[in-house]
Amino acid sequence: MANLRKVPPKRDENGYGFQGRAAYFDGPNPLVLDSGKKLDRFSVCYTTYGQLNKDKSNAILICHALTGDQFVAEPHPITGKSGWWSNLIGPNLLIDTNRYFVICSNVLGGCMGTTGPAENNPGTGKPWGMTFPMITIRDMVRAQALLMDHLGIDQLLCVVGGSMGGMQVLEWASVFPERVFSAIAIATAPRLSAQNIAFNTVSRLAIMSDPDWRDGEYLSQGVFPSRGLAVARQVNHITYHSDNLLQQKFGRMLKEKSNPAFVFDAEFQIESYLKHQGETFIDRFDANSYLYITRSMDYFDLAMEHGGYLPNAFKQSRSRFCLISFTSDWLFPTHESISIADALQNVGAPVFFAEIASDSGHDAFLLDEPAMNSALSGFLSDISTKRF
Repeated sequence: MANLRKVPPKRDENGYGFQGRAAYFDGPNPLVLDSGKKLDRFSVCYTTYGQLNKDKSNAILICHALTGDQFVAEPHPITGKSGWWSNLIGPNLLIDTNRYFVICSNVLGGCMGTTGPAENNPGTGKPWGMTFPMITIRDMVRAQALLMDHLGIDQLLCVVGGSMGGMQVLEWASVFPERVFSAIAIATAPRLSAQNIAFNTVSRLAIMSDPDWRDGEYLSQGVFPSRGLAVARQVNHITYHSDNLLQQKFGRMLKEKSNPAFVFDAEFQIESYLKHQGETFIDRFDANSYLYITRSMDYFDLAMEHGGYLPNAFKQSRSRFCLISFTSDWLFPTHESISIADALQNVGAPVFFAEIASDSGHDAFLLDEPAMNSALSGFLSDISTKRF
């Protein structure tokens, strides 16, 4: 990876982020974090699609995953690629923006405009870096709730998300039960397994072992831990795919030659693929944000937040739930969704659960999966009938 740059991505006084629409919170009521620290001033950057109806009953909040951002249904301002769920969200699509008002915000701790370690600390005028307070999934949801207040939305028709986005969905239903009419949690879990925490640990160590990480102060020193962040991306990207999918796409095929060259450069196609994933990722993501967000996932334990008993998390909920898992997802396997469904049934919450047969692994929720689309379409149609 000798060609990776050592200078940070382009940034301005607001960090790496494309500001676009932003809500700025600066007042007498700071955001009190689970760590006990406070954010007196912060911003939440977001995108919206469609129109909010007169009684504000058609709002759908989309929660993004670890490496996602607010550009869910439009070209990304840095990469130029289509939105990460542009196959589902838009006019006449499954989440029809002719009918629904769709909101997606960059999470707290992110690096696309919402306050995070790459943004400037208003108290010092310098990047937060590792002085940024530790955050949790619940802190992210609290910030999103303030955004809904800003938009004048008392109750969301639906909160939708996959992976880490699904964790936010579950937290929304637990912390703000009166504000969530329905919830769709895809390929997620009520807490990370020890194996998942282990993968996150290795990813963070890759970043923190890069000499250019500089104890998190790389921005002020004009460098960037490109190698470490690229490796972190590669490690976690492996977990997003199933063994069958990687075997089908790459197998043991060499990159260009018919015979091995007996060197340590990328010779196999899978190596070249992972190298590309790492190199493109560093152009749009901040290394410290990666540390903070993966750590927030490690801390997430919905049962532990409620006395160690998962049904307690949903005792106050009146939401209608849709849970979806995938047969080949070994990062968040089906039994995790079943544990959520069991907890919901324990407290009498209406829940629809579907396990989708797919070889695409964890990333199936981002792809065009007809069975998933059918399940989502049916659920949205049902809740819309009940709500409107």
